[in-house]
Amino acid sequence: MTEWKNRIIGHGSESPDNLLAHPLNHRIHTRPQQEALGTVLDAVGVVQSVIVNQRTGFVVDGHLRISLAMRSGQKTIPVVYVDLSDEEESIVLASLDAIGAMAVEDKAMMHELIESIETEDAEIIKMLAACVASETIPEITEFEQEKERTPITCPQCGASW
Repeated sequence: MTEWKNRIIGHGSESPDNLLAHPLNHRIHTRPQQEALGTVLDAVGVVQSVIVNQRTGFVVDGHLRISLAMRSGQKTIPVVYVDLSDEEESIVLASLDAIGAMAVEDKAMMHELIESIETEDAEIIKMLAACVASETIPEITEFEQEKERTPITCPQCGASW
């Protein structure tokens, strides 16, 4: 068993204007995604730090949160600092969102969760309704049928793992 290295070297707050977007950030944030995240940030606040590589100064996660913070005039945003080589930074940038996107959703559990939320915030209600209406989320049974497949192939680049 390999012991995981802790690459986190600090926490802080930064002005969003001082954070450097990674030049190889491949994520394009659609207007609906921007609106959904903005709605949650307005209603709840920040619950996740932006990740910045201390060596390069580049953001490896949190580009949209930074953009929304700048648009809304936030003075600071929470940051977690990591220590990564250039190669490790590229691995994290390429894989962090992609690995998260591999998760499947239990629609019944999502409906139960949403039904448990009591809010009068019209924007939150609208955003949650859009989540429920999404047809892009696979049913858990589809995942169960596919989980035996190996290797996994990336639909964008054809790489297998």
